[in-house]
Amino acid sequence: MFLLSSGLFAQDVALYQQFNGRYDYTAFGNTMNLVENGPGTVCDILTASSAYFNLPANSNILAAYLYWAGTGTGDFDIEFNGTPITAQRTWADALGTSRVFFAAFADVTDLVINDGPGTFTVSELDLSAVIPTGIYCATGTNFAGWAVTVIYENDTLPLNQVNVYDGLQSVPQQLEIVLDNLNVFDNSGAKIGFVAWEGDSALAVNESLRINGNLIQNPPLNPGNNAFNGTNSFTGLAGMHNMDIDFYSIQNNISIGDTSATISLTSGQDFVMINNVITVLNSQLPDAVPIIDDFIVSCDSREVLLDYTITNVNSTAILPSGTPIAFYGGTDLVGQSATINDIPIGGSESSSIILIIPDSLGDTFTITIAADDDGTGTGIVNETNETNNRTLVDITLLPLPLINQAEPLIECDLGNNTAEFDLTQVESQISTDPNLTFAYYESESDAINQENEILIPTNYFNTSSPQIIYVFVDNSICFELATFELIVENCLPDDIPDGTSPNGDGINDDFEIPGIHDVFENMEMKIFNRYGVTIFEGDHRTPWDGRANRGLNNNGELMPVGTYFYLIILNDPNYPDPISGWVYLNY
Repeated sequence: MFLLSSGLFAQDVALYQQFNGRYDYTAFGNTMNLVENGPGTVCDILTASSAYFNLPANSNILAAYLYWAGTGTGDFDIEFNGTPITAQRTWADALGTSRVFFAAFADVTDLVINDGPGTFTVSELDLSAVIPTGIYCATGTNFAGWAVTVIYENDTLPLNQVNVYDGLQSVPQQLEIVLDNLNVFDNSGAKIGFVAWEGDSALAVNESLRINGNLIQNPPLNPGNNAFNGTNSFTGLAGMHNMDIDFYSIQNNISIGDTSATISLTSGQDFVMINNVITVLNSQLPDAVPIIDDFIVSCDSREVLLDYTITNVNSTAILPSGTPIAFYGGTDLVGQSATINDIPIGGSESSSIILIIPDSLGDTFTITIAADDDGTGTGIVNETNETNNRTLVDITLLPLPLINQAEPLIECDLGNNTAEFDLTQVESQISTDPNLTFAYYESESDAINQENEILIPTNYFNTSSPQIIYVFVDNSICFELATFELIVENCLPDDIPDGTSPNGDGINDDFEIPGIHDVFENMEMKIFNRYGVTIFEGDHRTPWDGRANRGLNNNGELMPVGTYFYLIILNDPNYPDPISGWVYLNY
């Protein structure tokens, strides 16, 4: 019967993993079908089946990938040699809208290494509730099976590139799959393999498998007109009902230098799903892959110190010295270098470079390292993989906190050219950034070294006037120093006493005006009697004690009780006018 598939469900077969070295692959697996499906056949299906696995002597397993598939929407929790397995990746396909199929994947490398060689069993793949229902049996589309693809290493092998492609694409009439990321150094021994589901040995209507337009076959197991016929090329056995694990030689179907190959499949009646394609090609090429190890940025600098490594791991030849390396900030070329030494297969070379970032990139940007790039996006070395030459990292530079110049703090002299200051008053002038912290210091060196911090900045007494205060402004990463001045200003007192009583009781014994005598150091004071005669002259050090030191009564005796007049000359440019008033002398 002629079958139509729905491409709405299929997922294109694409490169999954690539291996380069003395590598090859094998595969094993088994069907869950008791017989080949078809109208009128037995519709029962197994929930477990086994297959034997072995490797050539002195081989090491690199990877083992388990694929399983069947009718219905899927059973994604199975067991592999008694170990529960949950699908890590899944696919779906369909025939029309009523018949759906699934495929699943799990990496079982550790299990195969630990349990192999020997017999492996897939169990708990239970589709018994799905297959008898609907039209699967009636249309011969009931199936289930499993296969394990094993990539292995052996020192006797040539240097090969092994590509693992997977997805789920069906071929009821014609299908074309383009395999990219190939690198054909020598086509000798080249081969291609498949894991395919639902093929029928009894249906061979216009069925063919072509590589680059050339029919490939492996008679008598896989004749050219019946490629998907329930066989295993690795064991040479038929009877793999509705599944195929096959490989073919393609050394005469590809050419040296090819980077892709086209698989063409046709089927006039048989419905076939391709789940996995493996290519093994001789290859002797390096593979330059960059790794960013670390980067260092400094405060208030547009330099980036970048530590990086160029590896040649997934390769089959040395990476030559002088392989160019380009460094891009965004799309701008910001640096260039080259490998110093030949890097052997599996080796690496680490280095550092200082990149100067242009202002046009701002403070946040992406740095890309491109190995095998001469600065124009062009490589000079042919590689096993030309798509893994770049890696990138996002970097943010460390600008200093943005600060403003604060105005001086001015306070009135409390005496001896000293005043009390709240240093934190300048913070809102310096910055309004809530993420900044402020610390205050008396010297620049203390601020830079964060030593001898002013611990109570809200109650600080100056040590000189003017005095510079240094502010350590910190955003937790970078700091900036701000400065401002403390200025002590002479201020007039609010009140001047109007009496004095020099009687020795310690209270008002001198006519000394707080805020003038102890602040205005150049002040002069004169005392006059009621007749306007000067009886006393003094300065900030000599307040009037009720005695005369001028005139006829200049005998050091106390002056009579009464009202006297004073004249205070401040000798301060801010206060050019003298202060005058009266004071009552009493005892």
